[in-house]
Amino acid sequence: MKITYTGRQVELAPAELKKLEARFAKIGKLLDGKRECEAHVILSLERHLHQAEATVRYFNHQLVGLGSSANLFEAIHAAAEKLEKQAVKTRTKWRDNKREPRKAGSEAPPPRHAAPEPEPEPQRLIYHVENHKKRKPMTLDEAVLQMDDKRDYLVYRDAETDRVVMLVRRRDGHFDLVEA
Repeated sequence: MKITYTGRQVELAPAELKKLEARFAKIGKLLDGKRECEAHVILSLERHLHQAEATVRYFNHQLVGLGSSANLFEAIHAAAEKLEKQAVKTRTKWRDNKREPRKAGSEAPPPRHAAPEPEPEPQRLIYHVENHKKRKPMTLDEAVLQMDDKRDYLVYRDAETDRVVMLVRRRDGHFDLVEA
């Protein structure tokens, strides 16, 4: 994690910076271990009260941790602790929202060593449509005009032969004509 410090009347020694970088590296691993995050830490001193503000941008969200104490390191650790809690909360929200919902009434998952039971196939229903009484016979040109972009096939009665014909749209945009 790349950390930028802004000190207002406060300077940090290199040894202190190493300790803080280790603390913020943990937060970086919580957020996303693969991607480099940037943290901006603002340190200020007002009337013997040290204040620390740590800001991290995480997928268009700003995580902000504020801490204040009489000791500089206590203020920084308080801000880092609040930032860490926000990181955990944001990460769990993201993780939980991306998972599939559990089925209602399901119990604990089966043990890993047991073979998974195959799910029964849903019963298929067949609906019988009697629309041949309402439809008039068509020619091939009328059937092509009747097919729109939403339909992949059209079954109709041919006007010339009085046979049932199926017109099927192919993937390349052309049509197949299947006569009974």
